[in-house]
Amino acid sequence: MTTERPERTVQLLPLDAATYARHPVHDSQRTWTETNCYVDLWIEVLHALDLDPIAGAAFTLSTDFEGDQWTFFKYPPEDLRALYGIEVSEMNVWRPLLDHVVEQLELGRLLTIEVDSWFLPDTAGVSYQLRHTKSTIVPQAVDVESRRLGYFHNAGYFELEGDDFDGVFHRGDDDPARLPPYVELIKLDHLRRDDANLVDDVLTLTAEHLGRRPRDNPMVRLRKRIEADLPWLAAQDLESFHAYAFGTCRQCGATAELAASFVDWLAARWEPGVAPIAERFRAVAESAKGLEFTLARAARGRSVDLQGSFDEMERGWDEAIVTLAGCCGG
Repeated sequence: MTTERPERTVQLLPLDAATYARHPVHDSQRTWTETNCYVDLWIEVLHALDLDPIAGAAFTLSTDFEGDQWTFFKYPPEDLRALYGIEVSEMNVWRPLLDHVVEQLELGRLLTIEVDSWFLPDTAGVSYQLRHTKSTIVPQAVDVESRRLGYFHNAGYFELEGDDFDGVFHRGDDDPARLPPYVELIKLDHLRRDDANLVDDVLTLTAEHLGRRPRDNPMVRLRKRIEADLPWLAAQDLESFHAYAFGTCRQCGATAELAASFVDWLAARWEPGVAPIAERFRAVAESAKGLEFTLARAARGRSVDLQGSFDEMERGWDEAIVTLAGCCGG
């Protein structure tokens, strides 16, 4: 018995990859033009749905250093529900993935799906047809007959076709050892736009995330771990360095820069007096970028001094979080 559906074309939003305008948070002038695949993806999905993704960035305030990496921060499902009326839940993949995508698009819903970047042409020069790495996309336009896919990924909206289409959906791959991908269902039935209570709801989430922040300054623990790792790092290859820098410098720095944008949002819509806090977060983001360059030299066996970067990161994070908690609670 087969569960294959008839061939069809379905599209949720009238988007064209050639003319799509990314959200300003992905502007090339920012210190960190990308955060992580999941947050960047959601920023663009919310943007395309005519929702403000920065309003939901309070989750940056409860991130932490997890012992061997900075928090892989994400929009929590409960925050997406509270602010935007979006319901996100895990989906059971019990038939071919393409069938699920087509049917849910027909129902006016989206899916996040884990795929292999080997088949994503927007990663050319990094992963595309170079290495197999997991990433998350949100398909929103599918032409089954022509084997074309429009999808959100990282900091934009893109299209793929042909063999890449087959590869993303594992068409013709009957390997019994291959596990189904992790998939989330995104229901858009109760979207909240132009909500008069948005600022109050954002402030509620801000206090909640500040209340869950680390009890100490996580930058201090990050410093101790990186300093201890320097001898190990000097003996690693370039690929290991990039993985290490992503989990430490990039996630920490990108968190701080997105937190700065979030505080800018609060200053514009709630209390102008919090604006200086954003600059403290930006200083952390810039210092994290400098730290990444310094660690690149350490990975080549050179002697480095991390004190300046970490002094600024520790001071900036502490001042920003404590001051914001004093203004917003938590």
